[in-house]
Amino acid sequence: MSATVREAPVIKVVPEPDDLPEPLPEPAVEDLRLETVLGALSDPLRLRIVQKLLLESEAFDHSCGWFGLDRPKSSLTHHFKALREAGVTRQRQYGLERRSHVRVADLDARFPGLLALVAAWTPPDTA
Repeated sequence: MSATVREAPVIKVVPEPDDLPEPLPEPAVEDLRLETVLGALSDPLRLRIVQKLLLESEAFDHSCGWFGLDRPKSSLTHHFKALREAGVTRQRQYGLERRSHVRVADLDARFPGLLALVAAWTPPDTA
């Protein structure tokens, strides 16, 4: 039996543009707690959201519609709020729209290697 070695996925980090709106409330870097971050990532939908942001970002941040998720808006709002409050993502308000991106530098500083694991995760239905 031979082992299969997968190449590590490349995490996309798009540079922060100028003149961004202030982020919505979130924990400071020093207040990020592993159990809280892992709790937020324990939901498969939230894990997919973060993985998509890490691997497929086309812009600095993305609205809920970019993800193509077939869920009620109230459900998506809950999931995005859980990720923000855990410190996994940063959200900004653009008029009526909220856009998200992963706090890559903050999470790498606190929990080295965690985002690489998220990026390499294979969802059960695509394994």
